[in-house]
Amino acid sequence: MAANEDQEMELEALRSIYEGDLCFRELSPVSFQYRIGESGDPKAFLIEVSWPETYPQTAPVISMDAFFNNTISSAIKQSILDKLMVEVEANLGTAMTYTLFEYAKDNKEVFMENQPVNTVTSVSNNISTGTPDVPPSKKKEKKEQLSKTQKRKLADKTDNKGELPRGWNWVDVIK
Repeated sequence: MAANEDQEMELEALRSIYEGDLCFRELSPVSFQYRIGESGDPKAFLIEVSWPETYPQTAPVISMDAFFNNTISSAIKQSILDKLMVEVEANLGTAMTYTLFEYAKDNKEVFMENQPVNTVTSVSNNISTGTPDVPPSKKKEKKEQLSKTQKRKLADKTDNKGELPRGWNWVDVIK
């Protein structure tokens, strides 16, 4: 019975954390998908985490069998799953779905470094985005833990992409 209460609490936490996040998808109350990377990114991948009845005392089932991942080589999928399982072992007995998704986001470049990029798709996507993806990855390395209040304040100030609104730092010259 205790495991189900843990699952309920984690489910509520996941729903509140990822509310409005287009990368997150709840397939069922015990099964979740998270897309790591932007939808146009050739190195983006999808992780599916399912909870067995005895989760979090036992490991969740992590899968990369989604159709979204069909361009990723099976060796790279296996390598990502192996690295995620190391995290699972370290967090056994605690709610870890959020931890796994965040770990995958932080290590996306490392996970996908050996994945060959399909040049046709990457060229068309780079033209449409127009912004290089290099600076954000450098910023994410030093991540400080925010309290719930700090997260709410940050969410109130920023739009759905986590960016400040245009003109947030303009000086009001005309009084």
